[in-house]
Amino acid sequence: MEGNFEWNKVVFYDSLEYDRLAQYADHILHILCIGGNMSFTFQDVRYNVVPGDYAIVTNPALASGFSASDDFDAVIVSLSDSFITSMAIQSNYGIIGHLSLLQNPIMKLSQHDFRICLEDLWRLRERLNETQHLFREEMVGHLLLAHILDLYDIHARNMAGRDVSERNADLLRRFVELLYHKEYLKNRNLSHYASQLCITPHYLSEVCRKISGKPASYWIDRFTMQEITRLLRQKELSLTEISERMNFSSVSYFSRYVQKRLGVCPTEYKNSILKTKQS
Repeated sequence: MEGNFEWNKVVFYDSLEYDRLAQYADHILHILCIGGNMSFTFQDVRYNVVPGDYAIVTNPALASGFSASDDFDAVIVSLSDSFITSMAIQSNYGIIGHLSLLQNPIMKLSQHDFRICLEDLWRLRERLNETQHLFREEMVGHLLLAHILDLYDIHARNMAGRDVSERNADLLRRFVELLYHKEYLKNRNLSHYASQLCITPHYLSEVCRKISGKPASYWIDRFTMQEITRLLRQKELSLTEISERMNFSSVSYFSRYVQKRLGVCPTEYKNSILKTKQS
């Protein structure tokens, strides 16, 4: 099929045009690789996608540097997060998958799972083009629901043993929402987030560890460092300005925070980025 299919909530692409992908910041980007290879950077980690890989970028704003081989072939689609939420999937597995994909957005598929996903997406794309269908939104919604449940099944089989109650899923969902809304700019203390969620710091950390394999402090630091490295890449910003934007009490404290987590001081990191851009 040729030509991009667009419908606000579900958008298919025929090529990897990142400028167009970036228009849909509230979408979740899905890339099922059929041939060739492509790469991108997500939260400072470079990922390579090869045939049989399914990349799911939960927040396209955190991805950059998309590049692809001349023979790259894939099904590329972005799905509206609000549309997926509106379907009210009767499963708490979504939060497990979401946190897992923030750590690694690439799913390695078996031949069987690859075929299932490819058929799901081609069927969705084919029916999405039926603009005269009187029940188009409901029809597309059910096809999308079936695909999401297939993805849950594939991911869950590789993450066996992790179950989550409705209460804990809601707790983690609200915790992640605080981070997405940049609460870490004002406060990075675990006790602050626990207080916002009306639970103890220990309980919040244990729930995070059980579901994602990482404590709550890991996620606070991860979102914080993601913002810091983004600011350090902007050569016009001084360390003092970045420190103030991130609400650190001093530049020296900011430097120690970065050194501990990156292994290099912010000046070294900033200089290395500048050298890379110039080369």
